[in-house]
Amino acid sequence: MIDKICMFLTNRIRKEMPDIDDEKAEIINYGLQNIIGEIPKTFLVLIIAYFLGIWKETLITFLLMIPYKSVSGGFHLKTHLGCIIGTTTFYCGVPVLSKFILLSGIWKYILITMIWIFGMIMIKLYAPADTENVPILTKKDRKRKQVLSYITFSIGLLIAGIINHNIISNIIIFGYLLQSLMITKLAYRLTNNKYGYEVYGDASTQNV
Repeated sequence: MIDKICMFLTNRIRKEMPDIDDEKAEIINYGLQNIIGEIPKTFLVLIIAYFLGIWKETLITFLLMIPYKSVSGGFHLKTHLGCIIGTTTFYCGVPVLSKFILLSGIWKYILITMIWIFGMIMIKLYAPADTENVPILTKKDRKRKQVLSYITFSIGLLIAGIINHNIISNIIIFGYLLQSLMITKLAYRLTNNKYGYEVYGDASTQNV
């Protein structure tokens, strides 16, 4: 159903803008699928979280992940069902871990430091982690999103270290760690994804 709606909208856009070629149309269609597909998926995740007794924590996880996730990127699962399962696992799993695992004292700060070092290396190597369907084709955009990834990741973990709220602190720690793993080459291989530069080659290094 979502595929049909997105294809209809893509065809309407192409009709209004004849200069859009097949490649651009594919990118538009993929973007529409992400936008339209997110709405029912988000409600479904929150409903599941409600029955698990963690809907507030899941909503907080959504909000806390937006800054880092939106600029660092990450793989996309190929089917709507897979995406729903993956999203539910992430946004319900992180709050569950955050509620039942207690991080305190020096060990908490050691863990935050180790995650920060790991994440900064992953950002340097892979962020922004685009996909073949929604590539980031200019050096300017890639550099901007990489810098923002460094900033949002560091600020998030700094907040996790100073905030006096164990669950929120844990959500940031576990969520940012998992997001850093989701941009790695191993994660892309396991989910059969390709980075934009692997598909478009030199086109991903344009200056404009």
